[in-house]
Amino acid sequence: MEIAAALLGAALIFGVLWEGFETVVLPRRVTRRFRLTRFFYRNSWRPWSRMVRFLVPIRRRETWLSYFGPLSLLLLLSVWAAGLIVGFGLLHWAAGSAVMTHDGNGGFAVDLYLSGTTFFTLGLGDVIPQTTLARFLVVVESGMGFGFLALVIGYLPALNQSFARREMSISLLDARAGSPPTAAEMLRRHGHERGMEALRELLHEWEQWSAEFLEGHLSYPVLAYFRSQHDNQSWLGALTAVLDTCALVMAGVEGACERQAELTFAMARHALVDLSLVFRTKPNEPTHDRLPPERLAALRAHLTADGIKLRMGDAADRKLEGLRLLYEPYLNALATYFQASVPPWIATERGADNWQASAWERGGMRKTVELTDVGKGEHF
Repeated sequence: MEIAAALLGAALIFGVLWEGFETVVLPRRVTRRFRLTRFFYRNSWRPWSRMVRFLVPIRRRETWLSYFGPLSLLLLLSVWAAGLIVGFGLLHWAAGSAVMTHDGNGGFAVDLYLSGTTFFTLGLGDVIPQTTLARFLVVVESGMGFGFLALVIGYLPALNQSFARREMSISLLDARAGSPPTAAEMLRRHGHERGMEALRELLHEWEQWSAEFLEGHLSYPVLAYFRSQHDNQSWLGALTAVLDTCALVMAGVEGACERQAELTFAMARHALVDLSLVFRTKPNEPTHDRLPPERLAALRAHLTADGIKLRMGDAADRKLEGLRLLYEPYLNALATYFQASVPPWIATERGADNWQASAWERGGMRKTVELTDVGKGEHF
């Protein structure tokens, strides 16, 4: 029995330490089939998202979904700490519970208590190890407690910095592509003189953003559960708008930056596909066509009215459809998993951007502030 407890305790300690190394320290995607961290997130996110979907009103769902990322991170760290404490408790028990207490009691509960006070370096002194092996275990666990604290101190700021960099670009997209961002609005707001050059610079920035997003979210997948500040913004929605825009440019926008669109499309799709692999979301066809023929015709007419011409004909339509098939199945799978809405190609109605909205202007106090043509040099 003691041998089994020792093996179980050692396996538990090694497993937690290896999970912590892969999650926090190792800067690459882990490909092995079973991971405790992945198991934890998949089996906590699904019941949480279902609970929110069935019990929370629609207008409050994004808020409740946004709680999961921070709460799950704290819970995961607690699970790791509990695993190490139980593992060392089992080792103490397997070593014969060689401790001395003031009341003379012993057993696994005392070993677990000693492990907990040692891990958190409380140093109460009410349970004292008596043998060399017990003292060795106390010293090793105490060092792991300090290491765990250092891990948390270094881990949380890295997450916050990566999240802030991700959200900065998403917020900047607000005035450039609408709220939520759409490909039609992004092209329309770059239809002014020298607009295509501005679009090229924007797509270049999003090529770099996609690369940084990919590296950050492969290293710290928990960031994908962190929601944006506004309900109509998300990393998935922004990535969708950029991919849609690149697909339209590549399919044929006269005078546009086709080469830069190809580079940005490649990097953005790479990020989408790799995130789908990390979360094991099998690509599947959307439940409805985001751009049926009549909607594509309306998109062409909408952009033509703003001076942006899309190539016509079957060849252009087939190319656009082929590009969409490269990313929409992955997009649909991730959107279903994360309970995120996918923006349309063209907004169904012209709403205010996030920068135009304010809680202070509701209920009759709101002033009519309309952005007629962002980026076209006209007045607000």
